[in-house]
Amino acid sequence: MTTEHARTVYLLSGPAGVGKSTTAIELVKSLSNSAYLSGDDISHMHINGRKKPWQSEQEHDLIWNNILHLTRNFIDHGCDVVIDYITFPKDAAWLKLLFDKSNVIIKYVVLWADEQTLVKRDALRDAEEQMGERCLILFHEFLNSRLDSKHLLHTSLLTPKDLQQVVQEIMLENRFIQ
Repeated sequence: MTTEHARTVYLLSGPAGVGKSTTAIELVKSLSNSAYLSGDDISHMHINGRKKPWQSEQEHDLIWNNILHLTRNFIDHGCDVVIDYITFPKDAAWLKLLFDKSNVIIKYVVLWADEQTLVKRDALRDAEEQMGERCLILFHEFLNSRLDSKHLLHTSLLTPKDLQQVVQEIMLENRFIQ
């Protein structure tokens, strides 16, 4: 069951506390036929023997292969796909390469906030969901990842009232195309 027009895969990324999940869920609601993939949920499907993906290349590859196969299934069924996961440029490039010969647009959006904002937002989470130091580690990993600034969408000064504006920018801006 395939469609004739292009499907879009939206990679919503960034360090913890930038609003990935909130934005991804709002984006998926704004699309007419779409699927939401939480990379964290996919990561946690592996129960016994699971390693932290940032410490194990094998675990990282397992997660991304699962994301890839689910994405392909949804695209084959005419859905746009919103992936909510910490996605570094090399992962976005890998996914783009795998869809290069197909009628799929990859939009890579890295939501971004300054360090103070990230720490504040992380503190507002439920205690068991707080990332603590990992939040700032990810911030610095993104800074060192050779990320093209065209993929950044700054959220430091944004509030939940700005969410629809952010979603529209993600949907309409070509600068996010990978």
